[in-house]
Amino acid sequence: MINPKKSFNIYDYIEIAYRRIWYIIIPFIIIIMGTIVYLLIVPKLYRASTLILVTPQKVPEAFIKATVSSKIEDRLQSIAQEIMSRTRIENIITEFNLYSEDRKSRNLEELVERVRNNIKVDIKGKEGYFTISYTGREPKIVAAVTNKLASMFIEENLKLRELQAQGTSEFLSSELKTTKERLENQERSITEFKRRYMGELPEQRDANLKVLEQLQLNYQRIGESIRAAQDRKVILQKQLSDIELIITASAKKDEFGESQIFPLQMGLPVRNQTKSQSEVKLEQLKRELLELQSKYKEKHPDIILTKKKIKELEAKIGTSGSEKVDSEELKDEVLSSKSGTKMIDETDVKLNPRYKEIESQIVATQLEIERLREEESKVKAQINKYRERIETTPLRELTLAQLTRDYQNTKEIYESLLKKNEEAQQAENLERRQKGEQFKVVDPARVPERPFKPDVPKVLLMGFILACGGGFALAFIREQMDRSFRDAEDLEATFGIKVLANIPRIEKKAA
Repeated sequence: MINPKKSFNIYDYIEIAYRRIWYIIIPFIIIIMGTIVYLLIVPKLYRASTLILVTPQKVPEAFIKATVSSKIEDRLQSIAQEIMSRTRIENIITEFNLYSEDRKSRNLEELVERVRNNIKVDIKGKEGYFTISYTGREPKIVAAVTNKLASMFIEENLKLRELQAQGTSEFLSSELKTTKERLENQERSITEFKRRYMGELPEQRDANLKVLEQLQLNYQRIGESIRAAQDRKVILQKQLSDIELIITASAKKDEFGESQIFPLQMGLPVRNQTKSQSEVKLEQLKRELLELQSKYKEKHPDIILTKKKIKELEAKIGTSGSEKVDSEELKDEVLSSKSGTKMIDETDVKLNPRYKEIESQIVATQLEIERLREEESKVKAQINKYRERIETTPLRELTLAQLTRDYQNTKEIYESLLKKNEEAQQAENLERRQKGEQFKVVDPARVPERPFKPDVPKVLLMGFILACGGGFALAFIREQMDRSFRDAEDLEATFGIKVLANIPRIEKKAA
């Protein structure tokens, strides 16, 4: 083109089209013919699709909760990977005799990869459905393969859900068995602990305190009974001494007369009375010593002082006894010198009924004191036993609290596992009876009536557009390369001179 700045109108474009008509027609015809040839020689591919709906479980989740809680998208991805495995694809190729001609020239791996590329799974998990499609050359085989893939998805979903439910149930059963054994061991430990430390348990503290209080009151009562029995014994001994003195004095009076025996009669009761008071005081000191020993240790000052007083009083009583012996010897000498008769026989004194009665009372009182002391020692041992129980109760409480805490934790875990195991068993039965979430084929694959590839209208439209574009593009290029003058403007633009006149083209008319 000589003048690129030249402005064109519609008539100029029409003129260029007429002038370059063959540059437009020839590429158009060639491209259209090529498109038709492409449509004739390219292999026709058919596609079949099926729509699968994800139906929820038939039993409400408020009654039975499913153990398969993964999302539909994740589960479909897992199932798709399983279906797309090499083993499954080889079975499909063998079953439907796919690519029978290509098996001679290509290995099985390439055919498996081709089948994978021809399978398309469009997952719409949130909407609750997904589609499966397969592309191939034979319409019937394409529909059959698509339906086979749909059935494989359904079977694999049922198998996967059943395996997950069964695996969950087996795992919970195993954990439940282990937890039950641990719980039983802890129960035996607690039972053995309570049996071993019976009486020292925390729940027995109040009972032990009450028993200890009763034992202390009983111990105090027994001590008072012992003191009363000892006082009664002292009184009886005093009465027995008085009876001996009276009987002896009466007998001497009959033999020697009242005046001769009177000094002896007056002296003996005084010494016997002094001796009885010392013995009473000695018994009181011994009782005080027993009470102090039950409260304090042997090194306590009160116990040491009481023992010292007892020794002094015993020494004094021993001296009084020796004086009594001397007095008795003196009395015998006096009696023998004045009367010359035989000594008073003690058998006569002991045969006195009153003497025998008091002596029996003394023996009974002594036996009662011994019985009370034996009972006191037993009660004291019981007091020490219950004191030891009360002192060791905090330690047992700490150990029992730890055992109980572990037992309660294990029991809660066991109850939780038991509930989950029952739910897992119900969910497993639900999956076995196919009452859980399932895949349902809503729109099965049908034999396609026209090929999926190539799309004839689309290819023809693209060929027509390409042909028109190619022809006009070639005409435009040829016009741009043309350096000839077409009008006065081209001449003025080339030589820079004004054109005075333009002679139109003269064409000869037919004669």
